[in-house]
Amino acid sequence: MQSPGFLPVRQLVLVDLLGMILATRPGERALVAVDGPDGVGKTRLVAELLALSEHVSGRSVHAVSVDGFHQPRAVRYARGRTGETFYADSYDYDALRAKVLRPFRRGLEIVPAVRDVAADRAIHPDPIEVEDDAVLLVEGIFLRRPELRQEWDATCLVTAPESVTVPRGKARFPSQRVPGDEDPEHPSNARYVEGQRLYRLQARTAPPTWILDNTDLQRPELIVPDPDDPQWFEQ
Repeated sequence: MQSPGFLPVRQLVLVDLLGMILATRPGERALVAVDGPDGVGKTRLVAELLALSEHVSGRSVHAVSVDGFHQPRAVRYARGRTGETFYADSYDYDALRAKVLRPFRRGLEIVPAVRDVAADRAIHPDPIEVEDDAVLLVEGIFLRRPELRQEWDATCLVTAPESVTVPRGKARFPSQRVPGDEDPEHPSNARYVEGQRLYRLQARTAPPTWILDNTDLQRPELIVPDPDDPQWFEQ
């Protein structure tokens, strides 16, 4: 029976992905990164996985977004607005470790965010208790970067071409659109596209555990890459 809100083919693929996620470190807490560029559909995917997990017996699944761990605006833009600074200066990984990753590993409650990026102010949400064998999905960009790759028990790369992700990302902010900005090479996209290209070079030696090709939202493709196949190092 089809679950409300899910497309039939997509649901089947996500059930398969969820099954593999739930098999990660059985009986223990597991950290799974959901990685991918802006506009690829990570937030929607995580919401769907959480909804599906409620119908699967066994482990509980929680989620945190790295967007709750942005650096203050003054820090993000202190060295300019280039692709390099986007990659290097966007997030407070020390806070992510202190509030989420380390407590989760130690069996403690986690704090899901420290900053409201839109308002550019610190926030103090209530801690969240998680079960001893819970899976925590950490969703965001740049998660397979060298200084984070040892944090994860598994990683899911959500991917699609720039010609798909850039227009999708722009569609979320219609008031900020300018003519021609659906083109990845448009000047308004330079900071973000160049940052992602730099990241892919940094991450190519850390192939993901799974790849979800989200180009067609109705018919995503789930791939388990061969770590010895160099094509996956470029994702």
